[in-house]
Amino acid sequence: MLRKITTFCFLTITSIAFSQVGGEATYQFLNLVSSPRQAALGGKVLTNVDYDVAQGLYNPATINVEMDNQLALNYISYLGGIGYGTASYAYTVDRRTQTFHAGITYVNYGSFDGYDEEGNSTGTFSGNETALSFGYALQIGYSDFYIGANAKLITSKLEQYSSFGAAIDVGLIYVNEYLDFNAALVIRNLGTQITTYADLNERLPFEVAFGMSQKLEHVPIRWHVTLENLQQWPIATPNPARAISDLSGNQTSEKVGFIGQVIRHTIVGAEVFPDSGFNIRLGYNFRRGEELRIIDERNFSGLSAGLSIKMNKMRFSYTHAKYTSAGNSNFFGLQIDLQ
Repeated sequence: MLRKITTFCFLTITSIAFSQVGGEATYQFLNLVSSPRQAALGGKVLTNVDYDVAQGLYNPATINVEMDNQLALNYISYLGGIGYGTASYAYTVDRRTQTFHAGITYVNYGSFDGYDEEGNSTGTFSGNETALSFGYALQIGYSDFYIGANAKLITSKLEQYSSFGAAIDVGLIYVNEYLDFNAALVIRNLGTQITTYADLNERLPFEVAFGMSQKLEHVPIRWHVTLENLQQWPIATPNPARAISDLSGNQTSEKVGFIGQVIRHTIVGAEVFPDSGFNIRLGYNFRRGEELRIIDERNFSGLSAGLSIKMNKMRFSYTHAKYTSAGNSNFFGLQIDLQ
């Protein structure tokens, strides 16, 4: 069975793996941050195997029995007045050995003023997108490896245009309980549009990511390192605003070397008191920090910080993430133990 799954994944990746980030694919909302905890640790974390039921939205291999009967509700006040939220729930059956996960991501782009080609007002319109996911994970034999998958149904409506699609995420995680070390590989958004906006088939935002984390032995800190968008190399492009001009007016474009490319794939984070009822979380997204920074101005783009407080059967989380001087995001989350 495992051999068949592995073969299927490699064949699928070979057929659709291409360089794509930014606006080069449809349904970009599928890669939005799924929870305040994710946001606080830099935006993408693959290796949390614990109570956090929202983690299953991003890496299905982390679905585990600690998520049983946990409900997570998250809301994000995003850039440009956009609001989006996620909800997730897990339930364990079969003598507490099999856990099933369900989740939803919803984005509302707000209201826009419409005009025709001659500049006449056509009224207002809106846009929204939704993804519904169902996930499951299992242990590979008696090893320290776990594999999981999410199946996603996607709907999108932008003004008068609508689209429907389907995708899967596949995750693999290694859990070393002796060293308290986890490592994970995730392949996300393998899928296609079933119906298109205007008879034009667009690709989904395919992504490959790898992550590691470990809790330090004598310090209450768990560190995280994530390498994102590994399907594309190089990921950085020169910024025209950073070109250098000499006295003759000749311009030299910004050069991004090998180290600069590696850094732009990297996200780091740390969680203080990870196993207690009160957590402090910090993260830095190098790509966001580099691409959104303003020359000769310190605006702390890429930084994020958050906290979590557990009260009886509820856990409240909050994160503030720095994007630019003109816009930042606030993430709010509530997880409820329904047992």
